[in-house]
Amino acid sequence: MDIQQIKEIAETMRENGLTLVELTEGGNTLHLERGSVPAEAALPVPAAAQPTVAAVPAPAPECGGIEVKSPIVGVFYASPSPDSEPYVQVGSHVKKGDTLCIIEAMKLLNEISAECDGEITEICAASGQVVEYAQVLFRIK
Repeated sequence: MDIQQIKEIAETMRENGLTLVELTEGGNTLHLERGSVPAEAALPVPAAAQPTVAAVPAPAPECGGIEVKSPIVGVFYASPSPDSEPYVQVGSHVKKGDTLCIIEAMKLLNEISAECDGEITEICAASGQVVEYAQVLFRIK
């Protein structure tokens, strides 16, 4: 990724009011974050591109009531297309790895999967709603 691409991403962040973008490309991760300083007063400073360290997987959660949170800022979609059924509804039984929703960020569609087997007890976002990083999307029991 060259400096021009990073500048374009930063400009897109400013234009769309995004405060956090994290991209991984070829083993390198780019993390851009804007504070509450007006865009004219501060330039976004990209973090140094570093190889991504694989996280040690946590033990499989005991589904006694977990929250599935958004890993990114974007638009929440409950179904694959506007005229199709939602992936899940309250009361749906899901297995680890099942698709729960899609979050669109920067024209990329990101599938969000269940972290464990369980039953959907709450859907905390509406289709078409902009969701923030770490916002609770679902509760699974």
